[in-house]
Amino acid sequence: MQIGISLAGRLASIALCLLACAPGLTQAAPAHALAEAVDLAADARLAAAKGVPLVVLYSRDDCSWCEKVKREHLGPLSRHPAAPAVVRELHMDRTTTVVDFAGRRTTSADFSKQMQARFAPTVMFHGPDGAALAEPIVGFRLADFYAAYLDRAIEESRTRLQRRKP
Repeated sequence: MQIGISLAGRLASIALCLLACAPGLTQAAPAHALAEAVDLAADARLAAAKGVPLVVLYSRDDCSWCEKVKREHLGPLSRHPAAPAVVRELHMDRTTTVVDFAGRRTTSADFSKQMQARFAPTVMFHGPDGAALAEPIVGFRLADFYAAYLDRAIEESRTRLQRRKP
């Protein structure tokens, strides 16, 4: 009996050590985290089915402004029950595989170049075929007005989508 308790105690100690040594495993993703762009063609179809634009944040891992855009604007927008857009993040400085709007495989870095996203953060507004629906928002200009810029671009995108419907 003593051996069983000792073994159980050791297992509990190991479990506690693992939890203490690997806090990242027990923490949820940050509240402002965005869904990663993996298949833009599928994301555009999803957005079209909802009648909303696909909003893509072109970001970099070392970009504090990108984090601010996600935390203060796009993160809350993406989690809103009646979200006016489907929101994805694409890392300009990574070479992860991405399916583009035409269904071709490329890398996130190459796709960013193709879309002419040169600065981070850049927010683009895409229709079902990947076409631009509004002017991109480049950088984090005039923080007090950023929400208004974002709202205006999303509204313009939604209006253009409505006009395209047969």
